[in-house]
Amino acid sequence: MFRWLALAIIIVLADQLTKVLILGSYQLHDSTYITSFFNIVRAHNTGAAFSFLAGASGWQRWFFTAIGLIAAAFVVWMLKSHPGQKLFSFAMACILGGAIGNVIDRVVHGYVVDFLDFHWRGMHFPAFNVADSAITIGATCLILDELLRVKRGR
Repeated sequence: MFRWLALAIIIVLADQLTKVLILGSYQLHDSTYITSFFNIVRAHNTGAAFSFLAGASGWQRWFFTAIGLIAAAFVVWMLKSHPGQKLFSFAMACILGGAIGNVIDRVVHGYVVDFLDFHWRGMHFPAFNVADSAITIGATCLILDELLRVKRGR
């Protein structure tokens, strides 16, 4: 389990380092053009994925913090329960690191710092960060792990 917790810690450190760099270099909504489809931008998200509940009165900060902490505890339990499943454990470690990275933001800042801005033909995908990327990779690997498990069962 140590290597999976180490991976989660690396994700948290990479997430927090990139956010410190953004907070130190950009004002809110500042943006740097990188390519025709990608910018670095400083955005604050007080909600969840895709700014869900971002317009709420502030209670969502602690609600999403609690969900993140509960998810982290559940993931650690899952890692203990499935030590030999490498893809599953990799997925869980990615989700754990991402969840903790965003919980830190909510506790320290009251919002999650987002900065990766992809766009195409004037449409912008909601800005996101390293933690969000790790959660997405983890969720994708969980789906892949389940598909492979079902295929092996046939």
